[in-house]
This record gives sequence, structure tokens and C-alpha cells, in this order.
Amino acid sequence: MSNAATTAPAPAAPPPVEKIRIKVDGRDIDVPKLMPDWQGKLVPTTMLQACQIAAQEVPHYCYHPKLPIAGNCRMCLVEFGTPVMDPATKKPVLNEDGSPKIARSVLPYEPQTPRGAIACATPISPGMEIYPSSPATKQMRESVLESLLINHPLDCPICDQAGECKLQEYSVQHGQAASRFVEPKVHKPKAVDLGPRIVLDDERCVLCTRCIRFTRDIAGDDALGIVNRGSYNTISAAPGKQFDNNYSLNTVDICPVGALTSKDFRFKMRVWFLKETKSVCTSCSTGCNITIGSRENVVHRFEPRDNDAVNASWMCDSGRLNYQWIGRADRLQDVLVKGVKSNWTQALGEIQTLLRNAAEGSVAIIASARQTTEELYLLRRLSVRVGALTDAVEREGEADRLLVSADRNPNSQGARLTGIAYTEIGISIPSIAGGIRSGRIRTLIVVGEDVTKAGIDAALLAKLDTLIVSDILPSATTAAAHYLLPGCAHAEKRGTFINGKGRVQKFLKAVEPRGDARPEWEFLAELAKALGAVEGFSTIEGLFNRMASELPALAGVEWAKLGDTGVTVPV
Repeated sequence: MSNAATTAPAPAAPPPVEKIRIKVDGRDIDVPKLMPDWQGKLVPTTMLQACQIAAQEVPHYCYHPKLPIAGNCRMCLVEFGTPVMDPATKKPVLNEDGSPKIARSVLPYEPQTPRGAIACATPISPGMEIYPSSPATKQMRESVLESLLINHPLDCPICDQAGECKLQEYSVQHGQAASRFVEPKVHKPKAVDLGPRIVLDDERCVLCTRCIRFTRDIAGDDALGIVNRGSYNTISAAPGKQFDNNYSLNTVDICPVGALTSKDFRFKMRVWFLKETKSVCTSCSTGCNITIGSRENVVHRFEPRDNDAVNASWMCDSGRLNYQWIGRADRLQDVLVKGVKSNWTQALGEIQTLLRNAAEGSVAIIASARQTTEELYLLRRLSVRVGALTDAVEREGEADRLLVSADRNPNSQGARLTGIAYTEIGISIPSIAGGIRSGRIRTLIVVGEDVTKAGIDAALLAKLDTLIVSDILPSATTAAAHYLLPGCAHAEKRGTFINGKGRVQKFLKAVEPRGDARPEWEFLAELAKALGAVEGFSTIEGLFNRMASELPALAGVEWAKLGDTGVTVPV
């Protein structure tokens, strides 16, 4: 049979995207006829989306690209026009210069007054003209803002949303310099305890309903609604219940004003002082993209970072609050040799000598699937050099329907792909325990785990000649260590994780490590190079590229190609 007969046909090219020509502020643009909605379904493109493509801002409160459209704030009102059609020929009426005649939309009872459309919910049509910068549009925005500010409290200086408030920003950009309202403002409940993690200020709420739609349509917990009428409308949880699900803090992110605030972050730091660092959540194998907010070497908050391939715009509350331990007072900060404070040069020198002279099969390594892929790779190279049995510790929990994975390790795939773990994580730990019990394994290296909780108790650790431990927080394992090497939290170093679906994602350094603590990849690289286990790099970028050149799953991947959102590899 010929080669031509066995060659698979080339995949068909995707069909061309159908586009519509419209005008935005007098400029012709071609926009897709259909665009994805909040669920990813293709629906008619809206005026707001068309203006975004044309780089023309349309202010909005209730609209969010990942939520169902409500169209209730009216801030996105824009003036528009459509081609005049000849009723007889069904063709556009032309001007003298041959261009289509456009009829601007006006109020039926006031033909001289432009009638705006809510851009977030109005689909475009061929030949439409949108005027996001026209005097009529500006007047509509001013009127809507004036209405929203009538009863809004004048407490910007003490509002936790200051610096991230869309009402504040739009008031400067689109509002009026003075208020015409002289009547007393309507007063609503302040500092309402809405749930265990959320405080609500009803006076600041603009009733955009983002929180209601997120909770109902994304989190699947129809817990919030609007009560009372007219100017006395307020957001409320169901009577006798609290707003308490594992995604409640996302409502703080999407609240465009200071109505919903986080109890954890409330009044702790002004946002304009925060340094923002792109990172990845380590609470489970989903690997939600996050932004770390820090100042003066203190982490103050985690926030979700958009990545449609992983977490969209969301993250769970448990992951968001999983940062306080980074600043714990009992962090390991000193290099200890047999309980006595030492230094890296002495400790690593002695460990090199021990490993170089270790008998074949007398060393075992237990790593953590919370370590970076680069660190797991270096441990694997060390294990090959000294003939060590290796494994990682499994960590399981309950999954949910949205983001939380049952695998509580952020880098289980990295442990598998680098070869630290075999077919299943944790499958070799009983063999390591048996080797220690029989006296065959004399040296154990533990990185990032308390093995006394994984089947190797303190009595077994006491049988070892040498226990080398690197960790961040004290544990029963660190207490038994002959060599204790202080490591770093992921916020204190750079590296990559590979999530449960094979997405390789890098994270960056937000704060400096404490005391003598060092990123694990740095001292592992020193050990590996000294023992001849690996070479050819001096930076984390070089280490990643070296690792990728050796691991088949990472073939063709380079640090520079990972970008901010990562790339997917076969797992």
C-alpha cells in the first residue's frame, strides 16, 4: 500500500469568522457577527463588545463578561443610528454622496431627543453607527451617574474600595463637578455582617446585581437577593441564613463599588500601596491564576487573575485565604546541623560528602508535590546519581463542581512527569518505610513534607543515620532532622507548577524569604552540580529549559513561551 493511502488527511481549516461592518464614532470597523457569551456560547455581538474592539470605552456597572447580562444599571447607554431602508425595495436609502442614510434613534414622543440603547444587551446590525463619544451619550452618562450618586454616602476617604472603585473613577471621568441634590439622603444599614467572610454596606450599593448573578449562576448557591422597594432596595441573604459558600469572596472582586468588602482584607492596606505579582494558587491541582498583593515584604491578599483555560475570573475562598502561614512567626529561618546553627556552605559540603560516599540503595528521597517542577526535576536527577528510591506524598480532599480539585497538591503532574513519583503518588512510601525498618535505607532526604503523617513515624526516623530535611514550617520531621535546610514559600521564589490538566504555569517572586531561607531549587542545584548529576544552567529560566529538553512531555516548551497564562502539555 502506498504512503499516500496511509497518510491521514490534513485537518480541515476552521470556517472563516462572519463579520459585520459598522461605524464607531465615525470609524469603520469589522466586528464578528457572533461572540462568546458568559457561558462560552456564540451569540450576537453587542454594541459594548463592538466598542471594546474599536478601543472605545463604554462605562458600565452591571455588565461583567463572565456573568449573565442584566441591563439594569443603564450606565452603558449610548446614542446610535441605523440605516434607513426603502420599504418598497428593502434596500438602504443613500445620501447624495452615495453613503447610506443613517437615522439616529430618537424618542417617539420627542423626535429631537436622542434615545440611547444599553450597549451591554443590544446586538449590532449591519451598517449600524454607534456614538460612544457624542454629546448626547455624555449627557446620558451624566444623568445616570447623578441618579446613582443621589443617595450615595460621601465616605470615599474611609471606603475600602478607594483606588479600585468604578463609581469613583466614572464620577471623575463622566460626572458633574457639583451636585444639584439638596434633599436629605436615604440612609440604609451600614457594616452588615452578611456572612463569615463578607461585610455589606447597603448605602454604597448601586444594585448592579453582579453578586446575585455570580452566586446564583456561577457558584450555584442562590443565596442573595434584593429586598424592600424603590430607594430602600438592599441586598440581603435569605432570612435567617448567612452568605456562606466557598466562593463568596469573588463577590468582593466583582463589586464595582465599596458595598461588599472582605473581612480578611478590610482596613488593612490601601490598594495603591500594594505591589502586584502574578502567581498561582497552591491549594489544589486546579492551579488558579492569582495576583499576590504585598507591601514591605508582607503578603496582604490573594486575588484571582483571569485565565479562561484554568479558572476564568474566579477562585475559591479557601485558596484565597491560604496565605497567612507565609508570615508566621515560627517560620524556619536558620540552617541547623545536628541542632546547632550553621551555614549553607558547611551544611551542603557535609551533605555532598555523605551522598557521594553513600552505598547504592541506602538513600531515599521523599519530595512534596507542592514543590516546583524544577525542584522535583533536580531531586530526580539526584536520586539517579545516588540510586535512591523516591516518592511524593498524596494529599486528597473533596472536590466541588466549580474549581476545587480532589487532588490537594498543586504539582502532582510535575511529580509524575519528572519521575519523582511512579504510577501513583505515595505508592513507594511503604517500601521506603520498610527499607528504614530493615536497616537497608540509612539516609533519608525529605523536602516539604512531614513524613510522620505519611507512614514514617518518629521511631522509624530515629533509626536513620542521616535525616536531611528542607521545609518552611516546624514539624515532627524537622525536629528529628540532622540537617535542617530552611526553604521558601512559592511567593518567595520563581518556578512552575503543572496543574491536573497538564497546564504548565509559571509564578513569580512577590516577597523575600526570611533569615537564611533559600529557594529550594538553588541549593538542590548546588548539590546536583557538585555530584555531577546535572549541569548547564545558572538561572531558573535555564533550569526550566534544561528540564524541558530532557522530559518528553515538555518537548518544545521554553520558559519564554509560558507567558502569563501557561501552556498545556500531554500528561
